[in-house]
Amino acid sequence: MKDASTSSETVTESGPTLHRGLQNRHIQLIALGGAIGTGLFLGIGPAIQMAGPAVLLGYAVAGIVAFLIMRQLGEMVVEEPVSGSFAHFAYKYWGPFAGFLSGWNYWVMFVLVGMAELTAAGIYMQYWLPDVPTWGWAAAFFIIINAVNLVNVRLYGEAEFWFALIKVLAIIGMIAFGLWMLFGGHGGSKAGFDNLWKHGGFLATGWHGGNAANLLI
Repeated sequence: MKDASTSSETVTESGPTLHRGLQNRHIQLIALGGAIGTGLFLGIGPAIQMAGPAVLLGYAVAGIVAFLIMRQLGEMVVEEPVSGSFAHFAYKYWGPFAGFLSGWNYWVMFVLVGMAELTAAGIYMQYWLPDVPTWGWAAAFFIIINAVNLVNVRLYGEAEFWFALIKVLAIIGMIAFGLWMLFGGHGGSKAGFDNLWKHGGFLATGWHGGNAANLLI
């Protein structure tokens, strides 16, 4: 009679089996880096141009809304752990059409966001290599990202870990640089908190500009 370990080895040798290739650090950085898109670095400029200092209010409101949604979703998942996430809860508590619509809306959102991120990456690369068109860089990154995702789950985790770490360190570096300019000075024009209301007021472009910037946020 075979024991459990022998049976397990037999099953493993009989054919390919699934195994967990992602470590805890991979999952943590994937979650953190997923909230920081390439478009954040590129889109903040037009948002500031539209709303002025009031863009801070837009980010605050968006952050509060996102926090409340995730908090409520977390409570439902703790009460009823399922793999369908919010699409399952929409189906259960609102109806089949709500579940269908929320699930496919989430899929379409990721497709559009993915294309926007690839376009943003192409725009960044044109800064160093302006002769290559944006669509060329977008296509190249599309192929590279899909190749990394399809080859091996551990390779995907490592790539996501390091790319997410770069984004996190870039944001920390920009915050540190901004604080240095704010409190240390840089020998040029004065940087201070009074710039938030000095040039045309906090709502320099009015509520119309703030609402338009919210679409980018």
